[in-house]
Amino acid sequence: MSLPPSEIPLGAMRFNSDSQKLEYWNGSAWFQIQTFSPNLDGGGRALFAGGNPAPATTTVDYITISTQGNAIDFGDTSQSRAGQTGAASNVTGVASGGTKGVSPYYVTNIDFYTIASTGNATDFGDSTDGRTFSGGCSNQTRACFGGGGSPSGKENIIDFVTIASTGNAIDFGDIANQTDNMGGSGSNPVRGIFSGGYTPTFLDVIEFISIPTTGNAQDFGNLTAANIRAVGMSNSIRTVMGGGQNPSSTKDIEFITTSTLGNSTMFGELSTATTLPMNGNPASPVRGIFAGGYAPSDTATIEYIAFATQGDAVDFGDLTDARGAGAAMANSHGGLG
Repeated sequence: MSLPPSEIPLGAMRFNSDSQKLEYWNGSAWFQIQTFSPNLDGGGRALFAGGNPAPATTTVDYITISTQGNAIDFGDTSQSRAGQTGAASNVTGVASGGTKGVSPYYVTNIDFYTIASTGNATDFGDSTDGRTFSGGCSNQTRACFGGGGSPSGKENIIDFVTIASTGNAIDFGDIANQTDNMGGSGSNPVRGIFSGGYTPTFLDVIEFISIPTTGNAQDFGNLTAANIRAVGMSNSIRTVMGGGQNPSSTKDIEFITTSTLGNSTMFGELSTATTLPMNGNPASPVRGIFAGGYAPSDTATIEYIAFATQGDAVDFGDLTDARGAGAAMANSHGGLG
């Protein structure tokens, strides 16, 4: 028997046996989930923008996720910055927030990139306020950024942009806590995931939002251990979070099934305990990418995991320079279907 509408949780998912389609609840009606084929001209790409070998850099480089090898120069960010967060559609990557390392420190501007080409960042608009080390998630239509540190302190705000059109970010809702140094995020076409962070205690919480709607984040479950400064990545089934600090740097990789609720499960380990890898959703339907970070000094290492299995990360290649705390974006991640 179907639940009455008042009892259906926002963002709930179901398989409609009549239409043979997957649907989600937007608070008043069931909507069919739209999925998209990623732009795989030559293979899905991941971009790594900016970062912080002090001072912050303008470097943007890229990899083809289906192959292995070193990153290649893509272009430059609009300004030197670190601590920004990336998200993407299958065409456009956006990087929001961060810090310049000089006064005024916090950045409000959002850069965008056409992922299938190369070139410098173009101005997209501005976030609702200057924040650093937020969590980021996206589907084909929207990019959402939650939490982070600002001149006012730790933030609980979530804002979003419509990726296909430039303009300023709009308020989406709130995460549960005023939190910076988020611990990993990801998405499928309906759900966005935020995890971990610092309040000033280390958090093990996992929350989710319904990306096609607006509203506050809801409880999902808990990480295996409290974590900050991790990276998250997803295909359409799993969200994987790895690296970070709890409180010292960690090798741990864990995962959740994005469409369900519950606690995370151990997946494997990175080759080295690493904090502040490049932050976004660097993934294809098959592989998730860990790039850069501090282990304990700046590293250029790129590693990958296979979503369908569990196990340790495998060497992929190297970034064009050693750095961490930059934005990652991919045109083939799990939020695209």
